[in-house]
Amino acid sequence: MQEVKERVAKLRQELAYHSERYYVEDSPEISDYEYDMLFAELKRLEEEYPELYDPASPTQRVGGKALDKFEKVIHTARMDSLADVFSFEEVVEFCGRMEIEVPTPIYSVEPKIDGLSVSLSYENGVFVRGATRGDGTVGEDVTNNLKTVFSIPLTLPEPLTLTVRGEVYMPRAVFERINAERERQGKALMANPRNAAAGSLRQLDPKITAERKLDIFVFNFQGGDLYADGHAPESHTETLDRLAELGFKVLPLRLATASRSAVTEHIRTIGAARDTLAYDIDGVVIKLDSLSDRRRVGEGTSTPRWAVAYKFPPEEKETLLEDITIAVGRTGVLTPAAVLKPVRLAGTTVSRATLHNLDFIRQRDIMIGDTVVVRKAGDIIPEVVSAVSAKRTGAERPFFMPTVCPSCGHPVVCDEDEAAVRCTSSTCPAQLSRRIEHFASKGAMNIDGLGPQIVDLLLENGRIHDAADLYTLQASEVENLERMGKKSAENLIGAIERSKSAGLERLVYALGIRNVGEVAATALAVRYGTLDALMAATAEELCALPDFGAITADCVIDFFAEEQNRLLCERLAAAGVLTESVSEPVGDSLQGLTFVLTGTLPTLTREEAGERIKKKGGKVSGSVSKKTSYVVAGEAAGSKLTKAKELGVAVIDEAALLQMLNA
Repeated sequence: MQEVKERVAKLRQELAYHSERYYVEDSPEISDYEYDMLFAELKRLEEEYPELYDPASPTQRVGGKALDKFEKVIHTARMDSLADVFSFEEVVEFCGRMEIEVPTPIYSVEPKIDGLSVSLSYENGVFVRGATRGDGTVGEDVTNNLKTVFSIPLTLPEPLTLTVRGEVYMPRAVFERINAERERQGKALMANPRNAAAGSLRQLDPKITAERKLDIFVFNFQGGDLYADGHAPESHTETLDRLAELGFKVLPLRLATASRSAVTEHIRTIGAARDTLAYDIDGVVIKLDSLSDRRRVGEGTSTPRWAVAYKFPPEEKETLLEDITIAVGRTGVLTPAAVLKPVRLAGTTVSRATLHNLDFIRQRDIMIGDTVVVRKAGDIIPEVVSAVSAKRTGAERPFFMPTVCPSCGHPVVCDEDEAAVRCTSSTCPAQLSRRIEHFASKGAMNIDGLGPQIVDLLLENGRIHDAADLYTLQASEVENLERMGKKSAENLIGAIERSKSAGLERLVYALGIRNVGEVAATALAVRYGTLDALMAATAEELCALPDFGAITADCVIDFFAEEQNRLLCERLAAAGVLTESVSEPVGDSLQGLTFVLTGTLPTLTREEAGERIKKKGGKVSGSVSKKTSYVVAGEAAGSKLTKAKELGVAVIDEAALLQMLNA
């Protein structure tokens, strides 16, 4: 038995060493196969001798059962966010303020990793707890998920008790691999690596997190003993150097300097390196390096006064507009899209971008063959900003909207109410495909796994002809289709079955009535209670509803006046789809208030927060404007938070929202 103990201890030591060489130092000494063999041997021995179990063993990185929920963690040191600045002038102003309060300040300048902030706690050198930032005071316990991040040491070389802070991120290569696989399976693509990392870390099943191959950079010492002899570090640079000695993967591209010009120059250097990095950064952090200077300058009400985050402006790139194609939406609107020469932009490779409509193209004088400037609206949706007319060669050609639908060949018409060209055929295949995609989408019936490719596959093989046909599908007739299989088919049928209980609120939205979004659908469901009652509604009744005008009312009346739509509703009801409201009575404490949700909230998903706001009479919008009452910002909040600050819109956290909801 002693021999087994010694072998297990040696294997754990070797695996920890090679993990650090591979994941932290990026200089492996053995092959993946050799590592896997060591890992397999250790796992076998631990299974044969369960008395040798150790929670810090490398085999525990992908172990653990799925949780029902995350437990709350109160941070021992508050995890503050930073004040944002957007120009070099503001950076220089910050340096000027520091130089008034500190005689000879040294600045630490480092990249701002675009991910999810977490704390890592160690007791006697063993990793015991990891938590999300949450609201800065209270986060969520994601220890088991963080154990799947191989660059986090499970044990330290010294028996220290300390807490550090880091940023979990998804490497670009991993993000692109996952999205390629999701596209192959017909699933919705992840928006960007930051959102993908946040969603992956908050999976209740650690095995799913393990598949996402997350990584981390540690960027702050939060407290405890950094040295065995009790020595207190004097600077931020010293703490990071010491953390690197202990096996943590610390921030790269760091600079400590007393020069303002060196600060701004290093910001430029980091910005120029963005495209060459294996991970996303969204800015540069400038901090006082001396820990005693930080204490002298002190804290603000919500952010430290001794640091700011310089945020990069939206990244814009030039590329070639190779062609303009037409997509037909679920309401028949023809939308032009730019086919681009692939270009790396804000963390992803972009090859298509929206062009909105013909007016948009004409106003910007965009031609096929142009060199164009592209960016991501809200850091997510690629769009063409302008054409670079100075680079025209004469080979460019203007774009014209088609006179017939590219999907069905039916003549198109110009919509008088909006800048849109529309196919009016009720049998248009493209409209049918988009309508079913919308029906299955997350905000509607939420049928997981029924993405665009699977919808097209079912249509092409004659398995479905409308949304009601989904509820007649059998796993046996789906599993033999291309890209499917027995397990995928069973999962899909299970998701379809679960969607039956979604309720009238989601069903009304899923039907795709023009001008009826999620908020309006909920209002209709709450007012009428059943689908039959809604179908019998009059235009006068509908116009009396809050924020319903004549146009929306007419859209509802026109939809249910069509025989094929009424037949669809009857077939859905006959299939067992719930046609009654599942909403609790709506309060009015948030009546007249509009909220925008951004980032990852500590305890609620954005969908849950949105539902609770609506139940109190408030509205939820997807974009920030002067009419927005509050922006609710969580971890890794992006451009919506920036927009709110620009417009002077009130920004609150989840705790403040919960106070309003519970008032």
